[in-house]
Amino acid sequence: MTSRIPRDSRLRLVRPRPLAAAPRAVNQRRPRRPAPRPPEGTPAPAELAGMARAGLAGAVRVARWADAALGPGRHGATTDGKATLSDATAERAAADLGLSAAQIRADWDTARLAGLVEVHGDSARPGWRLRAWDRDDSAVLRGWVALFDAWSLASPEPEGHEPAAVAEVVSAMPQVLSFLQLSAGPVPVEQLLDLLQQRVTELRTERCEVAYEPGTGRPAGSPAPAAAAPADDAPLAPLLDWALRALASVGALTYGGGQATLTPLGSWAVWVKLEQICVAAQSPAGNIEQSAEDMLRGCAQLRPNAARAEYRAWLAARPVGSAVTELIDAARGDDALLRGLAFEALRVVGAPAEPDVRAVVEEPALRPYALLWLAEHDGVDPEDAHEVLTREEATWLWVDTAAAVADHGEAPMLVRHLESAVQPTVPQLLDEVRAVGHPRTVQVLVALAAAHPDPALAKAVRRAAFQVHTGG
Repeated sequence: MTSRIPRDSRLRLVRPRPLAAAPRAVNQRRPRRPAPRPPEGTPAPAELAGMARAGLAGAVRVARWADAALGPGRHGATTDGKATLSDATAERAAADLGLSAAQIRADWDTARLAGLVEVHGDSARPGWRLRAWDRDDSAVLRGWVALFDAWSLASPEPEGHEPAAVAEVVSAMPQVLSFLQLSAGPVPVEQLLDLLQQRVTELRTERCEVAYEPGTGRPAGSPAPAAAAPADDAPLAPLLDWALRALASVGALTYGGGQATLTPLGSWAVWVKLEQICVAAQSPAGNIEQSAEDMLRGCAQLRPNAARAEYRAWLAARPVGSAVTELIDAARGDDALLRGLAFEALRVVGAPAEPDVRAVVEEPALRPYALLWLAEHDGVDPEDAHEVLTREEATWLWVDTAAAVADHGEAPMLVRHLESAVQPTVPQLLDEVRAVGHPRTVQVLVALAAAHPDPALAKAVRRAAFQVHTGG
């Protein structure tokens, strides 16, 4: 039988094309979902970032001083060689920067909460946000939002209050902030106090599972406490005052004269949080509660837009750090499709995933994906990002993507995948595929041979699969 398909005896690939979209071979296009617009009157991101830079200038100054003065190899490093803020270090920073030691400690704490420095045990290192501070507005805004999220740690808790009562107020403050955001102007503290009392009552009702003695705030039959009054009887006005002062200290609102007003940064941050909650509540495919691996499997059959919406919903429902760890663990598995989808989800995460992605660059299975991710994150056009890969890395990625297509796609898609190879001819491709040592090489070549309509090309691919299988 002869083939009716014209072929080149040298088995040249048709329309050779650089590996621009190999990790997205299963979903060739990656349309972007329009981002929701903030409320009218919200400053532009660049202006918001300028406000955040101004508010965090002291924290940045201390973080940069620590990076320069205490980093490894510095002559002036502390005696233990670690960038810790001991009493001696605080005094030294105060002398170098012309500030008080107390101000240095306050700025250091702010830098930690904003992610400008990362503390590991008894040592610290510069955070990724510090490196990107001057060039990346999104890094600045994410740093400020991290500080906003940690407002309850920014000021000491008021003394004489039960921890349970403080926790209730912290849990209730998002509703208070939402009310401030919707009001779009000054709100009397008395009105905020009334709202806080209502929300705290709701929280207590939601968690109440035992009968309480009337007026005592303790379970029926239990002995009376010897010390402080129960949390249910704690006055909330002092705690609201503490919360508003703490939020003012991080720049989220202004507080004085018996009223509070969200700053532009605070209003924008509350809107961002509300949008995250809405996205999480509208998961199109219902994968919010799934593990990263199961979520990615659920997204495998979705169109790119729907998949990205699902990634956003899944990410909004959990802390960013643990979500990124889960996604990278899923990428380390045996399923090549999940590997590609995991890095698509990490693109949705954006800058907060950068340290974790950089940490896996030396892992052979993840290196090409990580390099492409980092190139796009640094501003390289996605169509040109493949240029950061060596020929060997591009070939490894071609095989990995082919494995995903073979496992989850259709035969014509696998044949079309040939066009994304960097090699100009099939013989060159086969030689380099055999040399790269991907664990799925044999299965990929067998699947490609079975799918390709050209008998001569299929025969050459089968021969290569046999040689890899036998070690020839």
